[in-house]
This record gives sequence, structure tokens and C-alpha cells, in this order.
Amino acid sequence: MLISCPHCGPRDLAEFSYQGDATRIRPDPASTDAKAWYGYVYARPNPAGRHREFWQHAGGCRAHLLVVRDTLTHEIYEVTFARPLPGTGETA
Repeated sequence: MLISCPHCGPRDLAEFSYQGDATRIRPDPASTDAKAWYGYVYARPNPAGRHREFWQHAGGCRAHLLVVRDTLTHEIYEVTFARPLPGTGETA
């Protein structure tokens, strides 16, 4: 599988590290709602089809990326920086 890093270009999957599901919403850090925290930490959906994920280009520029990938075919639809680029406000 190739992931096209917005900074480095297409690279082999071996250069990347999976960082988790990008669709989950973290509870308020001050929250004491044990059920909400349990759901955030332990409830892991296993979607079939297009899914938003965080990846890091660990073997390259070390950028954190937001990847839209089909979990059935592993086709990559979109890759963008997970955070705005310093000084630009751009996310592409």
C-alpha cells in the first residue's frame, strides 16, 4: 500500500505508523463521567468502507496525517496534514 505524504510524495506503508481512529470525539478532560471515558478508551468500532484515520510519516518527515482509506480495499482517497502548517493556517 502506498500513502502519498503531502510533503514527501508517495511512500511505502512501511514508512508510516497508524495513530488511530480520527472520528472519535474525546470527552472534556475535566469530565468525571466514567461511562464517557470508558467508551472513548475501550469502545472501538470496526467500520467497513471509507474511514478517517490518523497516521504519522514516522520514517520520513514525521508529519501527522489525516487519511481517508477504504478498510475493505485499502484504497486511499485523501491524505492531508492533520494540523495546520505552521505560519500558514493551511491544512493541505
